[in-house]
Amino acid sequence: MSVLIDENTRVVVTGLTGSQGKFHGLRNRDYGTKVVAGVTPGKGGQDVEGIPVFDTVVEAVKETEANTALIFVPARFAADSIYEAAEAGVALVVCITEGIPVHDMAPVASYLRGSDTVLIGPNCPGLISPGKANVGIIPGEICTTGRVGLVSRSGTLTYQIVHELTARGIGQTTCVGIGGDPVHGLGFIDALERFQADPDTDAVALIGEIGGDDEEKAAAFIAEHVSKPVTAYVAGFTAPPGKRMGHAGAIITGSKGTAQAKAEAFEKVGVKVGRTPTEVAELVEATLS
Repeated sequence: MSVLIDENTRVVVTGLTGSQGKFHGLRNRDYGTKVVAGVTPGKGGQDVEGIPVFDTVVEAVKETEANTALIFVPARFAADSIYEAAEAGVALVVCITEGIPVHDMAPVASYLRGSDTVLIGPNCPGLISPGKANVGIIPGEICTTGRVGLVSRSGTLTYQIVHELTARGIGQTTCVGIGGDPVHGLGFIDALERFQADPDTDAVALIGEIGGDDEEKAAAFIAEHVSKPVTAYVAGFTAPPGKRMGHAGAIITGSKGTAQAKAEAFEKVGVKVGRTPTEVAELVEATLS
């Protein structure tokens, strides 16, 4: 069983008429995902290679029964697009947009906590359930069906470790890129809960990075609630304190948020931590043998 998306996922792409929205929306459709609508205010009635475009998400959902929104709009419009999708009643919002100010995302996160809508992102690669649906920018050609769930703060490392797994014949149930911004939607614990409950997921790969304490919280949750084997990777062992490394949330403050501290938290609860993507794949393979 896949997590969050499957062959019944019906996607509306906000920003479909833009270059990135069109490119990735069509790639998702080519993968087999049901991309049923696009939204660009003022361009309702048009279409993008047969995909109808609407002025609002509400109209798109009413006409096409879309249940998932994929957002590719500029940062200054992204928070409003998340609100709009949630108010339209979609079950899942995947926001690829990066550079959204924290003061825009904080009220969005608060609002969503009182709704039935799950947010992935922002500043993330989205998610894929191989062979069923791809919602975002993860290259479908590097994924294959299998029994490992993957959750990651890093887009590039998601691709690298998925590729390493696939090269060893290790397939995936669902790969989720949660993004590296300080304020975001679904986190490690949310994903771990879903993988633990999924009967088709036998093991989990978790990809973290410096900054914040999400990994430490995930380690504590694993100790109490996860019986399946988890293998981790933490990016940033050589990162200098006080310097942001890529993501807005990837910054060490004092002695907190270091890769070493996160690795120790995982290892303390029995989670093996690979020091390279190749080693992670090797460790995951060992848990399945």
